[in-house]
Amino acid sequence: MKTASFGAVNRAAAGAAGASSGGKTVMITGVSKGLGRALALELAKRGHTIIGCSRAQDKLNSLQSELSSDHNNHHLLLIADVRSNSSVEELARAVIEKKGVPDIIVNNAGTINRNNKIWEVPEEEFDAVIDTNVKGIANVLRHFIPLMLPKKQGIIVNFSSGWGRSGAALVAPYCASKWAVEGLTRSVAKELPDGMAVIALNPGVIHTEMLQSCFGTSASIYQAPDAWGPKAATMILNLTGADNGASLTV
Repeated sequence: MKTASFGAVNRAAAGAAGASSGGKTVMITGVSKGLGRALALELAKRGHTIIGCSRAQDKLNSLQSELSSDHNNHHLLLIADVRSNSSVEELARAVIEKKGVPDIIVNNAGTINRNNKIWEVPEEEFDAVIDTNVKGIANVLRHFIPLMLPKKQGIIVNFSSGWGRSGAALVAPYCASKWAVEGLTRSVAKELPDGMAVIALNPGVIHTEMLQSCFGTSASIYQAPDAWGPKAATMILNLTGADNGASLTV
């Protein structure tokens, strides 16, 4: 596990970003690459504190170096596997001990199957998609919502997809997982007290490794994660309890 500590939060940057007057603590799963990494870097640049988890220590080390470059925030990056309930339980213990309860949780960790008709998708590949995209979010909700309940505040963002609101050939496992995210989000929203919110957020179409696996070279015509990051950060920072149960798109 890796931790780092730096100076005071840049509150002026946070205010300029449209957030509240103080910096927020934002936990992002799957933080080491793609959208998670881009969002972490953008939020840190605006003066917010990042708690991130990933299964890849080398990529966490690389991100830690980038987050450390401004010498202006203190962040916490940890090894965790959202597919494992016990791993997320340990993550929750470490987070509450070192940083307290996050203001915002972004359930970003996700994976996709290789393009294939459903009868040609191997069992283990189907399971990996469901275990990461659906059970991974459920594990985070199971261990972090109870930490937020006492103060009845906190925003949880579950990354969905355009394919969580439509269907597409060759990616049925992924579509099924994201439809599940939408349903899970709407249901959990009805269980939360006033002041808290859980939102299903479609990040849009972004040039990531996952998109390349579906679209091949044509993925390059879409926006890069670092171009997406500022728009997503502003939207997420401005979510409130009034958005509970919403299905939104960046």
